[in-house]
Amino acid sequence: MKLALYLPNFRDEVTVKELEDLTALAEDLDFDSVWTLDRIIVPETSDRAEMTYPFGMMSDLPNALPVVSRGKWFQGMTLIPWLAAKTTKVRIGMSIIDTPYRSPGVLAAELATQDHLSGGRLNVGIGSGWMPEEFAAASVPDLFPRRHAHVRETIEIMQGIWSNDLFEYHGEFADFPLSGFGHKPVQQPPPIFFSGLKDPKRSAKRIAKYGLQGWIGIQDTPEDIKRWKGEMERELGELGRGFPDGFEMCSMIWFVITDEPMDQTPAGKGTNLLAGSAQQIEDILKRYQEAGLTMPLLWPPFRDVPTSKTLDDLKRLTEEIMPKVLA
Repeated sequence: MKLALYLPNFRDEVTVKELEDLTALAEDLDFDSVWTLDRIIVPETSDRAEMTYPFGMMSDLPNALPVVSRGKWFQGMTLIPWLAAKTTKVRIGMSIIDTPYRSPGVLAAELATQDHLSGGRLNVGIGSGWMPEEFAAASVPDLFPRRHAHVRETIEIMQGIWSNDLFEYHGEFADFPLSGFGHKPVQQPPPIFFSGLKDPKRSAKRIAKYGLQGWIGIQDTPEDIKRWKGEMERELGELGRGFPDGFEMCSMIWFVITDEPMDQTPAGKGTNLLAGSAQQIEDILKRYQEAGLTMPLLWPPFRDVPTSKTLDDLKRLTEEIMPKVLA
């Protein structure tokens, strides 16, 4: 099991110095990767839990985001070149890029540049988005009903631009003649992680068709991981395929070590999973490992827990808890 830091660029208030300190520690502790979060807006209606859909379209969460609309957060994509300059070892990426907010050809070319800036350490996480309010803010409200098709075309365009000196595409969301897009990525190609929260069959089809290298969920229990992995494996088998070598099963999971045990009664996506005492976290990480989770994306709290506490928790996890998990 590897460890990844889900950098808290999206929280009620965060500073560049806090992000810098967390990133430096992740590198010092030999984390596999550091990821940012893609969030363009928090609608004011979120403060009243009156958004169109629950967070992530997950029915057991409220119709609200966990950050206030007047919060002071940073845009995830802009942080990627900064992370490339600030690090030398950890892999970097955004979990996940909502593709409908970006032109596929422009996105592919920019990601290739980011891969060069990082010396070939870029991970590419992609998904469709879920918030109509954010589609409106990105000036693409018409793409919301066709967002999954947009992801498919984006994958095809990225892979085409990254592997050809010249490339053309004629589709529903992009239509351009034979063109060059500059440097191809250092990695051939950068690994693509897919975030699919609803449909294992759709995820399996994309893994099989496009050779994707990872899946990213959110607040998944060990049982969820086992079920998703099993269902995707079954769907891949029906397609005559298996998981690619080195395939990563990941989940973005809230993380904090507490002095006293936490109530971990199942509450859907709101369950305290990696929020608990050191013993609770050790126990559930062992269960995650058995279920097939290869890399948790450790997600610091959105508020009330200072960054200094998260820094201490990351050290404690790495130095005290993980040796027992991996023993």
